[in-house]
Amino acid sequence: MWIPFTRFLLPLAVTAMVLELGSQVLNAGMARMPRATETLAGYGLAWGLVLFLASPLAQAKELGLVLAVDRESLRPVRRFVAMAGVILSVGLASLAVTPAGDWVIEGLHGVDPHLGAIVRVALLWLAPYPLLKALSLLHAGLLLRARRTVVVSYATLANLGVSIATVFLLLAVPLVRAEPIRLPILALYAGLAVELGIIFWGYRRGWRPAQRAGAPAPVPGYGAIIRFFWPLALIMVIQELSRPVINLFVARQTQGDAAGAALAILTVVYTLGRLPYGWLNEIRSLAPAFQEQRGALAAIRRFALACGGISFAMMLLLFWTPLRGFILEGLIGLTPALAQGAVIPLRIISFLSFVVMARAYLHGVALVERRTAAMAPSAPARFAAILAALMLLPRWGITGATLGISALVTGFVVETLLVWWGVRGRALLLPASSAGGRAAPSGPL
Repeated sequence: MWIPFTRFLLPLAVTAMVLELGSQVLNAGMARMPRATETLAGYGLAWGLVLFLASPLAQAKELGLVLAVDRESLRPVRRFVAMAGVILSVGLASLAVTPAGDWVIEGLHGVDPHLGAIVRVALLWLAPYPLLKALSLLHAGLLLRARRTVVVSYATLANLGVSIATVFLLLAVPLVRAEPIRLPILALYAGLAVELGIIFWGYRRGWRPAQRAGAPAPVPGYGAIIRFFWPLALIMVIQELSRPVINLFVARQTQGDAAGAALAILTVVYTLGRLPYGWLNEIRSLAPAFQEQRGALAAIRRFALACGGISFAMMLLLFWTPLRGFILEGLIGLTPALAQGAVIPLRIISFLSFVVMARAYLHGVALVERRTAAMAPSAPARFAAILAALMLLPRWGITGATLGISALVTGFVVETLLVWWGVRGRALLLPASSAGGRAAPSGPL
């Protein structure tokens, strides 16, 4: 069964890696602009806040993949996503134009007013992002359910290609060089516009005709949508909160120029580190997509383990060999000092491959069984582990970007252990009566 798994996952994996590569082009573009360090630091801080506020709808793809099985059931799901997206976009804009932004940006993060002004500009420009991205993810989930992963891949690759082209086109534009924070924002929206166009085209051409012959499905009410979605949203909120909290601790611990350098390194390591492991998150879609096939779960488990091994080998090649220096200084364009500061964080993040693989597999099992509430405790556990690491590790001399990435990895490990306990471990280690039982998988899986 590995051949259909590979056909399903390969387009998503390739595009995920290429998309992360595109993030490096953004970093490289900012590194070649005037005031590169403050631009990298300002965009990194702003993007962390954007991801946090957009995070509740980052799992909109799962709504399309699991709940929206035909046009009737899609309508309430789409309305739910649209309303939530508008609310989140308004919340993001408020950070740019209200006193709440003063407290969050300068107050909590302790950055100087000049860097704070750059962050506000980025937040205001990025305000529509949560709504637009959520709609793209929802319709991408519909295409995944129809196993049209190639369309999703084309959309992502087009997003990347347009973003990269925009970066190169704008590098020498005086208006952009006068305010360098415009470069990543304009590139982001140019790519997202193309992605949305292709996703909607694929939905109109590929999803609806594929569903007309299907059996009628119950239309989920808002209560059912919320019960399915809130654990996923909570997990994503905590995951995306991790980055702003880490940035906050690192910025306050290392004041002045050292803080800007540490935030710039974290901006690069966050995105570069995801290049070899980010695609593993797509493993969660395998179980819902192949749930009709008997015995698929065991095969998915073996397939996921192989994917984790491939990812770890990529980590070793990119971050533990001289190729690392060529990437950081030659391709991204970091100064030697910043590149040297990224060495240890990149080595630490290498160990996320098997952790992310296991988490993605378990998420897929929970989605098929519609037991998303079993994953909910993993979110606060991750946050608590990150906070504990941020407070305890400096006692052993771990500071700066190394502290931030160490805390991030600690949170990943604890989160995955709690996901395993909720989805599989509790039922295996405790009697069914005390564990509360376990819902049977839906279908032959």
